[in-house]
Amino acid sequence: MPIYRYKCADCGEEFDFLHKSPGASEEVVCPKCGSKKAEKLLSSFSVSGGDSSSSGPSCSTGSCPTGTCPFA
Repeated sequence: MPIYRYKCADCGEEFDFLHKSPGASEEVVCPKCGSKKAEKLLSSFSVSGGDSSSSGPSCSTGSCPTGTCPFA
C-alpha cells in the first residue's frame, strides 16, 4: 500500500494519503478543509549503496540542494 504526499489546492495543507490499492482510483480528500482538489507532490527517496570506499553520503552535484548539507 503506497503512501503519497498531497497538497490541497484550496487551503494549502500538505498531508499523506495511504492508497489501499496501487491500481485503484481513490478519492483524495483534504483532512483540513474537505476539498477534493489535492495535487500529488514529488517526493525524494534515499538509496544506500554498498560502496565502502566513500567517507559518507554526498550529493551527486557536489552540494546539497537546500544550501546546507547535513553531512558536512
